[in-house]
Amino acid sequence: MKHYIETNKDRFLEELFSLLRIPSVSSLEQHKPDMQHCAERLVELLLEAGADEASVYPTAGHPLVFGQKITDPSFPTVLVYGHYDVQPIDPVELWHSDPFEPEIRNGAIYARGANDDKGQLFMHIKAFEFMVREGLLKHNVKFILEGEEEIGSPSLAAWAMENKELLASDIILVSDTTMISETVPSINCGMRGLSYVEVKVTGPNKDLHSGHYGGAVANPINVLCDMISSLIDKDGHITIKGFYDDVVLLSDEDRAKLSRAPFDMEEYKEFLGINEVKGEAGYSTLERTGIRPCLDVNGIWGGYTGEGAKTVLPSVAHAKISMRLVPNQDSATITRLFSEHFRAIAPDYVKVEVIPHHGGDGFLIPISSPAYKAAERAMTEVYGIEPVPSRGGGSIPVLADLQRILKVDPLLMGFGLERDTIHSPNESYLLKQFFAGMEAIALFYRYYRL
Repeated sequence: MKHYIETNKDRFLEELFSLLRIPSVSSLEQHKPDMQHCAERLVELLLEAGADEASVYPTAGHPLVFGQKITDPSFPTVLVYGHYDVQPIDPVELWHSDPFEPEIRNGAIYARGANDDKGQLFMHIKAFEFMVREGLLKHNVKFILEGEEEIGSPSLAAWAMENKELLASDIILVSDTTMISETVPSINCGMRGLSYVEVKVTGPNKDLHSGHYGGAVANPINVLCDMISSLIDKDGHITIKGFYDDVVLLSDEDRAKLSRAPFDMEEYKEFLGINEVKGEAGYSTLERTGIRPCLDVNGIWGGYTGEGAKTVLPSVAHAKISMRLVPNQDSATITRLFSEHFRAIAPDYVKVEVIPHHGGDGFLIPISSPAYKAAERAMTEVYGIEPVPSRGGGSIPVLADLQRILKVDPLLMGFGLERDTIHSPNESYLLKQFFAGMEAIALFYRYYRL
């Protein structure tokens, strides 16, 4: 594979750039035509790589792409999952280059989607191409590439339920996660789930003059801040009744295994520009982001935020809140518990609304499975060190849905790094990770047997 990459790397990059130039932002209505365009481009790339068939399929939301190559029905079948939609680029003024005109600087590709997930799903297309063209493919390979992961995959589960036979497989192979570092590879054996809500707190029926009414009428922003601050106690525990009921506590042995992952606290703080970490008492930083749930405010607004001063007492305050969940916590249950709790703590002088957005459940996979062992062997060969099993702090909610619908486990073989700043300005992807990923995926096919 190394020789194939070296021979074709310029073509690979230009093909990837053709995807990165398409502003496939799933959350913004004006980019709906771009979603269709990106899906069609992926079909072209799959067919050029050697797929027997590939098509764009409509869903209730944005289109998805399905393609496949059936080498021999008796061979193991790998279902490759990825997503072509990307996050919005805001704040655009913080980008050092056009987010939809990819550039290579300091050994990395800079563009929105360079890592998450266009760059990583593209590795699978090229590893597949190599296996087909060299006559090495001893598997059936299917691709399902969706356009709604960044908005919670609202359409994919229903589509998968209707097309279970088409998606029948032995493993779901995914590259949409990060490794511990470029020198310490890791394989995610689990991810957290998600419950995402928006809250609205309303006080007076209109914005008021803060001089005429300040001190006499409740300010919704002040009330909202008080309500939010009460959701987490001084020890970092979430105060919602029933929130932890289904959380499974890890044994000391399992916690010891996870602690194998190297972690430098000073380097971590320096990278983030913080003086100290903060989180749930009794757990390490890696445990807080892997095996424990959390609650965070993702945005808060209300009143006047424009240039200069405007002395208003606002009528309404809003916040967006995400709760990361661990396996065994049910997203719908947590959303209900949050809604009941938030309404219950609202004082009489405001009205409260809770608007659920999206969510999904977490999952775990056994590290003794043939797929995990194949990935472990492949990554050991590429990086020269055995990968560490880890748990991802982020969420890909639809993977739990696919696991449930198809009765097969996902394997998260990701090659991103924290330095790639996904979802933020100046998203990037190291070229050496991009090429190492292709090599490792090709080796996975060599070693994966049932």
